[in-house]
Amino acid sequence: MSSDLRNPTWAFALPVLAVMIWSLNIVVTRYAADLISPASISFYRWLIAFLILTPFMLSKVWQQRQLVRQHWLQLAVLSAFGMVLYQGLAYTAAHYTTATNMGLINAFIPIFTILVSFFILKDIPNYFAIIGSILSFCGLMYVMAQGDLTALWQNGAHWGDLLMVIAVFFYAFYGVFLKKWQLQIPLLISLYIQIGFALIYHLPFIAWLGLDSLNTANLSSVLYAGIFPSLIAPLVWMLAVQQIGPNRTSIFMNLMPVFTAIIASIWLAESWTIYHSIGGAIILLGILLAQYQPKIRWA
Repeated sequence: MSSDLRNPTWAFALPVLAVMIWSLNIVVTRYAADLISPASISFYRWLIAFLILTPFMLSKVWQQRQLVRQHWLQLAVLSAFGMVLYQGLAYTAAHYTTATNMGLINAFIPIFTILVSFFILKDIPNYFAIIGSILSFCGLMYVMAQGDLTALWQNGAHWGDLLMVIAVFFYAFYGVFLKKWQLQIPLLISLYIQIGFALIYHLPFIAWLGLDSLNTANLSSVLYAGIFPSLIAPLVWMLAVQQIGPNRTSIFMNLMPVFTAIIASIWLAESWTIYHSIGGAIILLGILLAQYQPKIRWA
């Protein structure tokens, strides 16, 4: 491996690149909401990724077929949570909310992960995680209420924001199950099999709802979704984990609301309001507090 790749400064650019790709995908999702149905863009996304990977992965999957057969049910569950429920609900939410709100709610993944870990892994959170979770939840409610909590109580939350919250909750299950099972299977093979299951899961929806045709208006969005956030960003992220470790890498996810808001303001002319600033700051402060691990000193 080259010396540049081992350079810590160079390595820290990797998670930034991955987060930028995922942030842009949130904006692309919002942009394409009026151009193609959620089921169609989700199906095309994973179909493109599957077709690109197949020439490289098919022989490797065959060589590891015993390992795949051993873990197929777990891979199917991971695909359902991470690629179908999360992505499908996010594409649907894009019809009813802004990309800026989607980015802020997406930053809530670490908090939901703490909650799901408590019930599934019996991981008891420390006081910082509890306080941080409550703080982030208050920030999320403030954003969903658009700065007026009384209006949220009277009128309820926006449908799109609620869908995005549910989507993020499902993604938290994805991360927790990854930690619970710790599958001893090559990452690319795992990704490829999960994509294959995602395509199978989409078939009933396509049969019932139909499949929108690709055209000049939606093709670029579909291609971006199928290549960059589905293949390039995960690979870059995995490389970052190898170079700088999972804990330091995960912190960079907190940049997603910022990147999403900047891109959305330039591309979609979405406004960044005072309630986004206040609520976003509260959310990110809570997330950072929840991730704090105090060192125990013995007397």
